[in-house]
Amino acid sequence: MKKWVIKSGIQRKYLRYIMGLLLLAILLSSIGVWIYVRQSLTTEVTDKYEFLNEKMGLALDTLSKEADEGTAECITYDQVQESLKKASFADVEKNSLQKYFAYMNLDHVAEYCYVDNKNNVYARSYSHIDYEDFSDSHLEDYMGDSYAKTQWFWAKDTLFGTEKEALFIGRYVHSMEYASKPGLLLIKMNDSFLETILGKDRSMTDEVQIGILDKKGNLCADWCPKGTKISDAVKQEVYKISAQETSGILAKSRRVSGGVCSIYKESSSEMTVFTVVPSSVMTQGTMRVLTVLIGIYLFVAVVAVVLSIYFSKRFTSPIREISEEMTQFDGNDFSRLIELNTNTELDQIGHSYNKMLKNIENLLAEIKEQEGVLRRTELNMLLAQINPHFLYNTLDTIYMLARINGEETTMKMIQALSKYLRLSLSKGSDIVTVEDELENVKSYMEIQQIRNANLFRYEIECKVEEKSTWMLKLILQPLVENAIKHGFCEIYENGLIQIEIAREDSQLKIVVFNNGKPIDREMMEKINALNGHPILEAKKCFQDKEHGYGVVNVLTRLRLKYGEDVLFYYEAEENGTRCTIQIPDDGKEKRDL
Repeated sequence: MKKWVIKSGIQRKYLRYIMGLLLLAILLSSIGVWIYVRQSLTTEVTDKYEFLNEKMGLALDTLSKEADEGTAECITYDQVQESLKKASFADVEKNSLQKYFAYMNLDHVAEYCYVDNKNNVYARSYSHIDYEDFSDSHLEDYMGDSYAKTQWFWAKDTLFGTEKEALFIGRYVHSMEYASKPGLLLIKMNDSFLETILGKDRSMTDEVQIGILDKKGNLCADWCPKGTKISDAVKQEVYKISAQETSGILAKSRRVSGGVCSIYKESSSEMTVFTVVPSSVMTQGTMRVLTVLIGIYLFVAVVAVVLSIYFSKRFTSPIREISEEMTQFDGNDFSRLIELNTNTELDQIGHSYNKMLKNIENLLAEIKEQEGVLRRTELNMLLAQINPHFLYNTLDTIYMLARINGEETTMKMIQALSKYLRLSLSKGSDIVTVEDELENVKSYMEIQQIRNANLFRYEIECKVEEKSTWMLKLILQPLVENAIKHGFCEIYENGLIQIEIAREDSQLKIVVFNNGKPIDREMMEKINALNGHPILEAKKCFQDKEHGYGVVNVLTRLRLKYGEDVLFYYEAEENGTRCTIQIPDDGKEKRDL
């Protein structure tokens, strides 16, 4: 099983990288192709319907021109001009004029109504419309202040009795001989009138939305795919654009809600025709291309995977051979050498492995030879240990010499060092009172204050009985050393170290705070994660003596002394770093006697 894991592991990693690169290449290329194809197809589709919209706009121009010519022909008709002069026509003349309008030169007329300047009404015989009906319809209000211009407007048909919205074409009729009150010609158009602008492109409405707005933004006609309609947002956007321009092509492929829009406004009628190409239509061709691309990329991916597996097996075979030889080495047989002929760097690795085996064999022989020497050396070192009292007496002598010479700083430093050494040795005991531990760290901080003038000051607050409370010695000094070395590395003065010892929930709580540079978050999380982990793992995490080594030594000693009842963690604050230790408050009972 182990052999299979080694064999498959390097291939799996190789394939993972290859597949990653392949997927990246496919992704980047597909994005590029997708963007290009999408833009090309979108341009093709929008160009097609832009042309359609322009074509319908020109057809609307033609309808407007025909309406102008048709109404102009009516205005110049002799009998129409005569109606503006006489007080009233005879019935025969009136019927003749009504029939004339019925055959006017304009297609798709649903109804008509001509009112002369004496309020006489001329309409179809079956309409039965009088001037009161005309006046109550208020259709004349849509004519505005135009003099003789043909007006197109969309209004409710209250004149001819249908009560439905319809397109009306109106024009004032003036006498060509003298100034007088004008008459008014109103023509109601069939629904098929506007539909003529589609021409042979009626099938286009299966894909796109087509609409016509009047000058007030009313939707006069629309043709949409089944199940869809033109949204109010689109109508408002088209009307907003139309109101700002006079005529012609107002927009091409303008992005609107649900698609793109092309707009054309006819100048005379002020009607606006627009087409909306839904996003689904623009993406139809793109999705087909995308399907083909996916098929091609899947085929390429399958071929690439097969080739990658083949070449990975071929390339990693020498590596597996080296790995198997290393795994099977039992530390005794140094004759299992590797022979490779790949003409690559792997040959050098095999040669280095063989050389390493030879060096290990020689090293083991040397170690066995030195073990005896080491035992004898250790015995001699034990016999030659210096009596600590000799060291204390020597420091006392140096202190007296400094005092004689009046060297106050030297005296203070020697006195602090002497006290530090006495408390550190503590007659071999590793458990001391809180009083002794605080005296020890005070001595250390005083030495550091002499070495680093004005760098920091310290404050100590002890809320327990110092003489009767016990703890593991040399716990505070490494933490203070870390504070000075790492916390104050970027300042030169005004540093502060605060030490607080208190009892909390049957625990002795020790806090060391410094106002220097906050601890690195990654280092803090790494240290805090050591709680609950085996001691050996903690040592492996911090093998570098420059970073975390002293902290791990403190934690190791605490764990060896108090077991799992130890809590050790750092906190990065805005203005410094706080280290907290919690140990059982019965250290006296657990100390080594």
